[in-house]
Amino acid sequence: MKRQPIAFDDLVIRSHHLWARQWLLLAAGDFAAGHFNAMTVGWGMLGTLWGKPVAQVFVRPTRYTYEFMERYDSFTLCVFSEHYRQALNLLGSRSGRDGNKIAQSGLTPIAATLVAAPAFAEAELIIECRKIYWQDLDPAHFLDPGIASNYPIRDYHRCYIGEIVAISGTPAYMCSAWLSASPTV
Repeated sequence: MKRQPIAFDDLVIRSHHLWARQWLLLAAGDFAAGHFNAMTVGWGMLGTLWGKPVAQVFVRPTRYTYEFMERYDSFTLCVFSEHYRQALNLLGSRSGRDGNKIAQSGLTPIAATLVAAPAFAEAELIIECRKIYWQDLDPAHFLDPGIASNYPIRDYHRCYIGEIVAISGTPAYMCSAWLSASPTV
């Protein structure tokens, strides 16, 4: 996949669609050491916090990827075309504890440009992050009672915030491509 660097200010995405419909692949660990895992995520955010571009992801402590998020200081978020939906389904429904689900998915781990966590060759967008904060969700703070139904076994997510240190993607994710496709701005 041909990707090029994208400045955060030039990144164009449909945020809710990206998380809720397209999904992302969260990877954590150390690519060079061959010690990493990945999982499909559909909950998260991209934005600005503390004057930095950030990504926010949520990982349950029961997930194998949680161990890698705890041990290592970086993670990546990779976006794929619909062609890779089956691979993302597999990576979101199986545990890396039980076998090499990444190899089973057919995706190709590659070195990221600035962080130790791996990226994936087939990704059309790669967001590299350095962890800067974490917080466990506290059910006492749920203002909407319906939120609790997401936690039947009380395995509340840990929220991680990562400073976005690099982005690479296809031209479709760049402001210039979006502007040239728009009739008028």
